[in-house]
Amino acid sequence: MAISREIKTLLVEDNNIFRQTFKETLQSRFPSVVIQEAAEGNEALQKVDTFHPELIFMDIRLPEQNGLELTRKIKARYPETVVIVLTDYDTPEYRKAAFQCGASCFFAKDSLDWGQFETMIKSHISR
Repeated sequence: MAISREIKTLLVEDNNIFRQTFKETLQSRFPSVVIQEAAEGNEALQKVDTFHPELIFMDIRLPEQNGLELTRKIKARYPETVVIVLTDYDTPEYRKAAFQCGASCFFAKDSLDWGQFETMIKSHISR
């Protein structure tokens, strides 16, 4: 299933190397995505309010605010926004907290399966 419409996406990640690599991979697999980036919490909230992404990839550990609290704030303002947590901290406690804050999905960065990831993205943006 190809995605023919533009998908406004925000990538919230403080690690510049991971952010750029993820962005390039995402754009190569989904040419219709339009990606903006934020490296910290306040910048992310500002971009959510001005860019209005429908899909957000959120790290948990960020400068200024953590990704879980950001997810809670974003989902309170924009409940239709899909937030996907991408983190190095794959623990049951973080998984539970991410879903309690409104995340749609939770993925560990070190075990990212792009096939599974693509299926999940397509299912969320085709709704």
